[in-house]
Amino acid sequence: MNDSLIIGGKSYHSRLLIGTGKYKDFDETRRAIEASGAEIVTVAIRRTNIGQNANEPSLLDAVPPSKYTYLPNTAGCYTADDAVRTLRLARELLDGHELVKLEVLGDPKSLFPNMMETLTAAETLVREGFKVMVYCSDDPILAKRLEEIGCVAVMPLASLIGSGMGILNPWNLQLILEDAKVPVIVDAGVGTASDAAIAMELGCDGVLMNTAVAAAKNPVLMAQAMKKAVEAGREAWLAGRMPKKLYAAAPSSPTGGVIGKAA
Repeated sequence: MNDSLIIGGKSYHSRLLIGTGKYKDFDETRRAIEASGAEIVTVAIRRTNIGQNANEPSLLDAVPPSKYTYLPNTAGCYTADDAVRTLRLARELLDGHELVKLEVLGDPKSLFPNMMETLTAAETLVREGFKVMVYCSDDPILAKRLEEIGCVAVMPLASLIGSGMGILNPWNLQLILEDAKVPVIVDAGVGTASDAAIAMELGCDGVLMNTAVAAAKNPVLMAQAMKKAVEAGREAWLAGRMPKKLYAAAPSSPTGGVIGKAA
């Protein structure tokens, strides 16, 4: 069965997107990404060296762009102008790379998205030819507006970045999913494998995570668990779960031919 994730006109087998920050070193980053099976890796341009610091170790050596699709992001940006400048730099460093992750934060404590600045930045970036995947609140109206602007994927938070609280509002995610014509990828708040599976069982097209893997006691093993969870959740959604009911009103096995029962 061909069940590829298509983003910005490109097809991917893995529906798990993984970050490259917060690991103890680039070697652990590489091993975790390999264990995850991810094909798209996010890179915080302001925090990770991808060539802007010539005399320092570069992520490009540990996680080669020839093997993975880089997704430069604007982590640490609090204004639309700052985010746009950061992604212009990323495009220059990565030889014209167009696929990017936009996030404009509202405050340093919660890291909740500033949606007004996000909308402004998205309009500019789409106009300049970027293929924008956008971190956003779980507001279905704003998610639809980002799609209308031309973003290639909307990425509502499950809960706050780095919180590990899992999916706190599945109903809003379902509203976004019902109306979306672009991939919906849960971004932020995943803490463990069951969170990722639930996101996929809801019908999300993918899950993006960083802290859940990097902050685990064994990041490589957790990355492996997340790979399985995303795959299992996707298969469960495709299979179509049985309806929920308070109790079984009818036996699950046929009763015809059972002693004392009429055929």
